[in-house]
Amino acid sequence: MDKENSTQVEKFILLGFTADAGLQLVLFFIFLVIYVLSLLGNLTLSSLICADSRLHTPMYFFIGNLSCLDLWYASVYAPKILMTCMSEDKSISFAGCLTQFFFSAGLAYSECYLLAAMAYDRYVAISSPLLYSQAMSPRLCASLVTASYLGGLVNSTIITSETFTLSFCGDSVIDDFFCDLPPLVKLACDVEEGYQAVLFFILASNVITPAMLILASYLFIIAAVFRIRSTQGRLKAFSTCGSHLTAVTLYYGSILFIYSRPSTSYALERDKVVSVFYTVVIPMLNPLIYSLRNKDVKEALRKILVRAKLS
Repeated sequence: MDKENSTQVEKFILLGFTADAGLQLVLFFIFLVIYVLSLLGNLTLSSLICADSRLHTPMYFFIGNLSCLDLWYASVYAPKILMTCMSEDKSISFAGCLTQFFFSAGLAYSECYLLAAMAYDRYVAISSPLLYSQAMSPRLCASLVTASYLGGLVNSTIITSETFTLSFCGDSVIDDFFCDLPPLVKLACDVEEGYQAVLFFILASNVITPAMLILASYLFIIAAVFRIRSTQGRLKAFSTCGSHLTAVTLYYGSILFIYSRPSTSYALERDKVVSVFYTVVIPMLNPLIYSLRNKDVKEALRKILVRAKLS
């Protein structure tokens, strides 16, 4: 479609997952449970890290910030999903769509950078354990987290301004449950080469570059582990990376599946399932990944429960 057929868009229609009322009710309760578990899990983990002095280390500083990101990340999507499941009004205003897109992109990009910073933290911990506390100083940790937030904010501003100045055609129906990039691009009358260049820049700077940094960190980690003579020492070193590697695999796997393909290969029905995974499910899983495999977190939780029982 060309620009002559474009109109000024005032709102979009989110089709969600299904038009069946009974299935919508089932989905409402499923997403409500996932959202509540996500809130409880991330709030509990971040609270434990703040309350227990033994968790005041660089690794847990990054994990606490990841929990905060996941808390807000899930909250960008879940309330609107729940409203779409229960309400007959599936619309979202242009401003609402822009706001949701801006915060979802900013938080997603920040998480990519933060996961890269966490990989570097694990590399330092394994390669230089005696100098770890000096190398990963509070100032450096705060700088890495701040840079992650600023990087996400700047890049989100760029992609949001470029996307929402496109000319949209047709009936402004988004075949998805939130204002995501692929369905918005499908609604555009034309996508010029300049916009495609911006998309490539955003993908390269926010997804591919952090992914390469994570890969490089783990290559150095593997080399450092093989320099450890004892088998028990090697297993302990690998175990400290297990939770982070699991989180990275889940998050980057779904992100790259959605955004690293050309727009012509988008299959919205299939991609909606993957989108649910990285927008709603992963923020619920991360607290479990970092707590169930972590003795320090489980011990901190046990102490809190014992204190509560005694009081």
